[in-house]
Amino acid sequence: MSGETRNALAVIENRDGIAALLPPLRRQILSRLHDEPDSATGLSRKIGLARQKVNYHVRALERAGLLELEGERQRRGCTERRFRPTARAYLVNPVVLGELVGNPGELQDRFSSAYLITLAASVVRDVAHLRRGADKAGKRLPTLALQVDVRFRSPGRRAEFAEELAESVARLVERYQDDSPQSREYRFVIGGHPVVRNPVKRGDSRDGDIKD
Repeated sequence: MSGETRNALAVIENRDGIAALLPPLRRQILSRLHDEPDSATGLSRKIGLARQKVNYHVRALERAGLLELEGERQRRGCTERRFRPTARAYLVNPVVLGELVGNPGELQDRFSSAYLITLAASVVRDVAHLRRGADKAGKRLPTLALQVDVRFRSPGRRAEFAEELAESVARLVERYQDDSPQSREYRFVIGGHPVVRNPVKRGDSRDGDIKD
């Protein structure tokens, strides 16, 4: 995971982190602690389970780096340890799958959903790798992201848009391409998909509906 504390997003990059998130109770614990740091004792009251059971899962999340100690306080003669999540959201790095991760270059159909998904996975993998290096160097990673929704009257208009977009990008690349030794290469990924009509909520395994 990234070395930053209390990230907006932490990337899980090992099997232990994934395993720590599998039990539903642990995800419930993380969700509860997003609102307010708490101890295993406090969580047990809110969730309605034995403190020993909750404490077992809290320690597992702490070992996996998903929880961190927020502070300690004396309560009824005991030291109460209060925890908070290390990030507001978590994402699994596809690199955890090793050689099973797809390679966009191996897919022939660049208009397929498989190519888009594999490309998106490679972005997660590469940016997570770069962010680790930036964290260690104490620097901010320069990135750029753009998201926009467009409504098309017909498939033909959508195809016209895609063609014009490709031409515009080609012109920009030709204008700004710099092959001098001091230049640095950047990768821009452009993809499109139908907008999800009813976005799937966290923890919901149902398929999302999409617009035609």
